[in-house]
Amino acid sequence: MGENRKVTRRRFVGATAGAAAAAGMGPWAPVASGHSRRNGGDRLLPRRNIGIQLYTLRDQVPTLGFEEVFRRLSRIGYREIEFAGYTAQNRRYTNQELRRLLRRFGLRGIGSHVNYFSADPTAYSFVTQLEQVLDDAEEIGLPYIGTASRPGQRYGETVEGYRRAAEDFNRFGAAARARGMRFYHHNHSEEFAVENGTRLYDVLLEETDPRLVFFELDIFWAHVGQSRFPGFKPHEYAWDMPERFPLFHVKDGVDYTGAPSSAPPGPTSFGWQMRDVGGGDIPFEPFFCGIDADDHHYIVERDTAIDPVANPAGSFSTAERSYDYLAGLRERCGGGNRRRHR
Repeated sequence: MGENRKVTRRRFVGATAGAAAAAGMGPWAPVASGHSRRNGGDRLLPRRNIGIQLYTLRDQVPTLGFEEVFRRLSRIGYREIEFAGYTAQNRRYTNQELRRLLRRFGLRGIGSHVNYFSADPTAYSFVTQLEQVLDDAEEIGLPYIGTASRPGQRYGETVEGYRRAAEDFNRFGAAARARGMRFYHHNHSEEFAVENGTRLYDVLLEETDPRLVFFELDIFWAHVGQSRFPGFKPHEYAWDMPERFPLFHVKDGVDYTGAPSSAPPGPTSFGWQMRDVGGGDIPFEPFFCGIDADDHHYIVERDTAIDPVANPAGSFSTAERSYDYLAGLRERCGGGNRRRHR
């Protein structure tokens, strides 16, 4: 990607964000199309690539089981599932059962979160049981297998710790690639910390092989990271290296860092409070207008969906409202080179 193209895209984001602010877009208002047609305008995201992380529904999966949860998510419109474990109703579902249930409800297992490291050699993690982790992902039919653990979990939250973690990640990525899968890392906010002028997340990107290690950009946590450790723009990671960011965690929130006294009841994370997708302050256009939407996957997550104080409507309501918002987004990215989605 040439430097001139980067500058053009960055300037476009500023213009787009300014237009959005001027329009006064509120929560739950899908973006109006700049290419209006009789069908209501072109979809910004392909519906077949909209998924959900089951951690969002961790109050429902253990009691209802995968079959009923998949049934309900399919009815809402989801087509992709990201796992957060394979246990429900007090038992570990077999890989064959999970694959069969996904197929039955027209769903695709897109990935799974597995712990990076454990000091317990019998624990289920990439370090301690790499082959088993990959066996399970391959048998379920997952194209991606990754971790949401901090890279510093094993060697420390330092530049050197991240360099050593990158070596592990390259090894996991090579093993996954040998089976036709991709290894990925999901960020929180700590990865964007700066040590002696070096951002830790940049170390991870630079020290991992782009053919072996990919990333799931959690948009909410990236914005929290930007608040805590300024000096970067979250969307530019995906714009400048789109091939390394095939997955997004589409997560929304409200920034109360400037007015903490007005924060409503419920949990906050470094001054931010999570919301259903579309109900917060985070602008998604800067992420999705700078990439080819067909080449990426948009996975809904809300960590606090099961909290009755933060989210009295419940986790299935989060799933439904978030899907409706993403599926209802219309293109206003400018230019005529975007693909059309039906």
